[in-house]
Amino acid sequence: MINDFGQIAVLSILSHLIFITISWWALQAIRLDKLLKPNHVFQARLLYILLAIFMGSSVSNFFLDYLQWSQQLPLILQFSTWKK
Repeated sequence: MINDFGQIAVLSILSHLIFITISWWALQAIRLDKLLKPNHVFQARLLYILLAIFMGSSVSNFFLDYLQWSQQLPLILQFSTWKK
């Protein structure tokens, strides 16, 4: 049981890091510099980082939720046969 928590924690950390990295890479295709004020480089970089974290975490949470739900689907069948 405790090993499962460790595996879930490692999977969650890796998933978040991977999807944040993918989000960072995808954000590089957008030219946000046209929307930002000139000479505000630090704020622009911080905005990119925050957007990458927000997007990556959201996608990672969706992925992890979907994985968890798909693992719980067999429990529906077990419960329905147990109730009979």
